Amino acid sequence: MPVKSSSRVEQAFEWLQSGEPSNVERSISVLQDAVFGFGMRVCGNPADAEDTAQETLLRLARSLKKFPNTRALSVWLYKVAKSQCLMSRRKSKFAPRHMLSLDELMPPSAHDGDGGAKSWEITPEEALLQGEFRARLEGAIQALPKPYRLVLILRDMEGLDTRQTAEVLELSEDTVKMRLHRARVFVRNELDSYLRQARKNLKPEHPD
Repeated sequence: MPVKSSSRVEQAFEWLQSGEPSNVERSISVLQDAVFGFGMRVCGNPADAEDTAQETLLRLARSLKKFPNTRALSVWLYKVAKSQCLMSRRKSKFAPRHMLSLDELMPPSAHDGDGGAKSWEITPEEALLQGEFRARLEGAIQALPKPYRLVLILRDMEGLDTRQTAEVLELSEDTVKMRLHRARVFVRNELDSYLRQARKNLKPEHPD
């Protein structure tokens, strides 16, 4: 299981607090990796993610001593990275011409995930299709409208809590919870459809 960015930010903050030049360098490197990963998930391409990481770290260098705790650093870091990434994406050739709403993306028979797809778990037979499964997961996340994608990434992939996510996105906690639920439902439905087809393809054919 990969380490979530929230844990890396906590480690980076401890290094920053030490004040030792070598630790500060390590901290900046860790934070740059975290922001680049976030940028890849939000922007969807390396060029925009790299621009996001560079701009965020330049601004961070001017603000290293102003964070009282890890929480403040996390909220600031993701808020700046979010704004920079969305700005880069608007200018990027990769940006979609039209952003669909979540209602347009949801299948007509979409369920709420309680009795269908099994969250993010896969069976041993499904592990054979791990690469395809991951690609389908990433595709489903990228297909989410921006407001829902950001909530899902910050909560489920970056490891921020509801309050931090609300502060980063400047939303109420209730709105964060609602968007997170709907984003999870969409992604789970997408994966459920894929896994049903994958299971069919894995079944051996019986001779007549």
